[in-house]
Amino acid sequence: MKRFLNRSVLAGLLIVTGTVSLHAQRTSSRARAKARSSASVETIQFHSALLGKILPYNVILPPDYSASRTTRYPVLYLLHGWVGHYSDWATRTNVADYVAEYRLIVVMPEGNNGWYIDSATIASDKYETYVLQELIPDVQQRYRTIESRYGRGIAGLSMGGYGALKFGLKSPGTFAFAGSISGALAATSWTEDDFKAAPSMYKSLVSVFGPPGSDTRRANDIFEMVRALPPTRVAGLPYFYLDCGTEDGLFSYSPQFAALLREKKIPHEFRELPGDHSWPYWDQQVQEVLKIAAEKLHGQRTRPMSRR
Repeated sequence: MKRFLNRSVLAGLLIVTGTVSLHAQRTSSRARAKARSSASVETIQFHSALLGKILPYNVILPPDYSASRTTRYPVLYLLHGWVGHYSDWATRTNVADYVAEYRLIVVMPEGNNGWYIDSATIASDKYETYVLQELIPDVQQRYRTIESRYGRGIAGLSMGGYGALKFGLKSPGTFAFAGSISGALAATSWTEDDFKAAPSMYKSLVSVFGPPGSDTRRANDIFEMVRALPPTRVAGLPYFYLDCGTEDGLFSYSPQFAALLREKKIPHEFRELPGDHSWPYWDQQVQEVLKIAAEKLHGQRTRPMSRR
């Protein structure tokens, strides 16, 4: 597999949480007013028994949620990137404005730097199990959700893009849609040579995946998962979406992964667009993810809200 992890990407991965989207700042006052009147954002301080600590998550509820007492809604889980947190999507993009266009619940969980897997070296850092066994049941208990896989999707940026595709492949019975924006899709194959400019980042990666060749790396390598997939399992997979900016240092991995999906005849869509590894790009593309998720997730109320 071609290595394309360069210094600019390392820098970008380290500073993304400190960059506010200029695109988001320029949203019209009309759109912001609409969001204030219709979007409902809540923060849940959830205590994870698995990890033994508080893992907050944000929830965006559709405009008619409080008025419609019996309607159940599809849910999209939206994952943050490396050195990011659960609050990033709500504070660094206009995602609440965009969600207001759909009858869809969006949940943004805390994943720290855990890559959404169960750590190879820290027994309590079970971020994959947390999402599946604690987060989703808690969301279902608190909110009126469609509880079948046809009403549940997952997507994310960078580390979260990798995590979302991994969940789609490892837990196809849980998700009907999985999407990646600027995905760090080859994380399990990265070695110390890829991080000469950022040794601390490689140390963090090893604490999650273990050293090169570890069982944890092999078990979470999404390229190998697809290669090993028998044709009989294709029909049970979620619909995959991925995009990446052509100026993004992680760009090469997304077309490689899309080519593998195409070879296996796995339904998907891949888009390559102008853009880099930054919040303006993610603010732009989360709109597309929401649109596709609303189309793919089952539910009579998933269609866009009517305009007045």
